[in-house]
Amino acid sequence: MTRTPEDVVRALVRGVSRLRGPGVSPDERETLLDELAGLYAERTDVRHPFAPLGDEPLRSRAELRAHFAARGEPPAGLERWEAVDIVVHQTADPEVVVQEFRYAGCIHGRDFSVPLVFVTRVRDGLIVESRDYADHVGLARAFGHLPELAGALASTV
Repeated sequence: MTRTPEDVVRALVRGVSRLRGPGVSPDERETLLDELAGLYAERTDVRHPFAPLGDEPLRSRAELRAHFAARGEPPAGLERWEAVDIVVHQTADPEVVVQEFRYAGCIHGRDFSVPLVFVTRVRDGLIVESRDYADHVGLARAFGHLPELAGALASTV
């Protein structure tokens, strides 16, 4: 049975939460990377329009797997990372859903909460297109990377 668009986007957010969270073994990580990549069509168009250093479209399942893998191991001091307040809105187009949620967690004893909105097209149970709107500055703040982000932004001027 083909998964609904809502099923697919919920699986995506759950998978990313597990991948980014603490306590994932190397074998589990590889399995999660395969599962996340498997949610996407072979050819896809995924963009991050609010990426502060520019949006590099991800056009294939392999590029998506590499994108998830590039996040590396969970950062030191990460105690919790989870998707919360997930709401999936149906649209007039049965292939398209809008998903609102927050990544919430705790790192080095500090709680964080970062809002996201994904506008995702799912065809035949696979993601073929997505626009992922995230608070990248909030993520950098949560993980103590604001100086690096500011430096990278300054060097692009």
